[in-house]
Amino acid sequence: MHQLDHAQAMTERFRELVETAGDKLPDHHYDELKLIIEAGLDTALVESMEKIAGHLTDLARDIQHKAEFFD
Repeated sequence: MHQLDHAQAMTERFRELVETAGDKLPDHHYDELKLIIEAGLDTALVESMEKIAGHLTDLARDIQHKAEFFD
């Protein structure tokens, strides 16, 4: 599921919980919640990609080092 779809689904689930409890929030609060969720998902994705990039950099260095000594 894409981040935007996932954020929307989480927001809708929260809306259901609020309304089931007999409460109501303005739509703009749900829009803001969706943006907060999207930002959190984007941050988690970027951090994961940074880790992967670090691993790939280390792997590339290792391959380059081994290639220098390959006969």
